[in-house]
Amino acid sequence: MRRLQPGDPDYPVLLDAVPAPPALWVRGALVTADALAVAIVGARRATPYGVEVAERLAAELALRGVTIVSGFARGIDTAAHRGALAAGGRTLAVLGSGVDVVYPPENRGLVRAIEGHGALVSQFAPGTPALPGHFPVRNRTLAGLALGVVVVEAASRSGAQITAGFAGDLGREVFAVPGRITSDASAGTNRLIQDGAKLITCWQDIVSELPEPWRRAVQSPSPAARGPAPPPTESEEGRVLALLMQDEPQHIEELIARGGLDPARAAATLVTLELGGWARQLSGQRWVSVHAGARRA
Repeated sequence: MRRLQPGDPDYPVLLDAVPAPPALWVRGALVTADALAVAIVGARRATPYGVEVAERLAAELALRGVTIVSGFARGIDTAAHRGALAAGGRTLAVLGSGVDVVYPPENRGLVRAIEGHGALVSQFAPGTPALPGHFPVRNRTLAGLALGVVVVEAASRSGAQITAGFAGDLGREVFAVPGRITSDASAGTNRLIQDGAKLITCWQDIVSELPEPWRRAVQSPSPAARGPAPPPTESEEGRVLALLMQDEPQHIEELIARGGLDPARAAATLVTLELGGWARQLSGQRWVSVHAGARRA
């Protein structure tokens, strides 16, 4: 754990350019390349659509050398961190607590991965609990660490919208992912688009809006960095993955019934797909494919 102040050699360049917190505590490592950073934030109660989009955008950007910044919260934030890590990229988690306090507790397993491929960052002293009043303050620091903020899903009044507001105040780009007009989870993002945020549907939409020196810093991913090929369609994993290629999560019992699968083999196959980065388990034994939209395209 390190304590950095404005003016220190390792203090983030982007944050040093705006009114910055008097100190940052860091678990992990901040590097010069983290100045090429995009924040991805959104709803804690995210839909499967939002989780898939956040993971995909984070992975595509991370593959190209962009550091993904987010707030370590449930839902979209967690999906953004996971997407960046799955692509072998870097990610920064900006906390509303001390860096030694894990909140939400279910993200404890993410801490070691983020430390090894980025950093957990906080302006709050070690031991500080995650209190409601800390998160709006944290959101300004989060916006300051990125060249732009992408809001994937947000209710009409949300912390993600606050972060987008800070980004605009700091002269950073504001992006929003459109959603269904009937979905409460997309009410805030659709409103941001109405108010002038840039509508995005892919990573290219984000990169094209960055200042020219930063666009030139974006890398082309090597073939090896694109990850493993999907399982063959005729294999057991391929057949189960095909059952998951829908917009809504599938309960394991529904998968077993639809595919005529042995329950024990179905559970083992789903775990294999999850370890390979092709499926994700949600609460209540529901499963979704990862990057399904990209594979269907």
